[in-house]
Amino acid sequence: MNLDQNTISILVLTSIVMNIICLIYIMFLKNKYINYIKKLGKGENLTEMLKAYINNVEEIKRDNEEIKAYYTTLVGDIDSCVQKVGLVRYNAFRDVGSDLSFALALLDRNDDGVVLNGLFGSDSSNIFAKPIKSGCSKYQLSEEEKEAINIAEQSKNFYMKNRVNKY
Repeated sequence: MNLDQNTISILVLTSIVMNIICLIYIMFLKNKYINYIKKLGKGENLTEMLKAYINNVEEIKRDNEEIKAYYTTLVGDIDSCVQKVGLVRYNAFRDVGSDLSFALALLDRNDDGVVLNGLFGSDSSNIFAKPIKSGCSKYQLSEEEKEAINIAEQSKNFYMKNRVNKY
């Protein structure tokens, strides 16, 4: 196929015009991209913005893991804290009125703790403490102390119903 010089000239000229059009379009797209990035990132590079965003997400993940670990520790600590309280007031002696004696049970989640028995008399007052393990004591308990422990054990239902444990 032989092309004459006019045809080659037309082809070269057409190619130059198309290259110029492509260059103008590329410059237009480049300006549009630069303006978009300036609006979006206040002049920052999009790649740098994405890197910063990913770093922030990773930092939030680390913080969230620390919060979860701390929450788990708190739940464990709460289980060993006094959560259940039972109080019974009574008359220990006939000559003293107004229910000034008391039995006070302080128990944790596992019904471990102490029961305090305060005896108020006209001549003296005494307080006795007895350790409680799983709701029982190795020492003999009075009726008032047993009642205080029962009242405390009944209060566990409130804690268990309202406990939130997502982790």
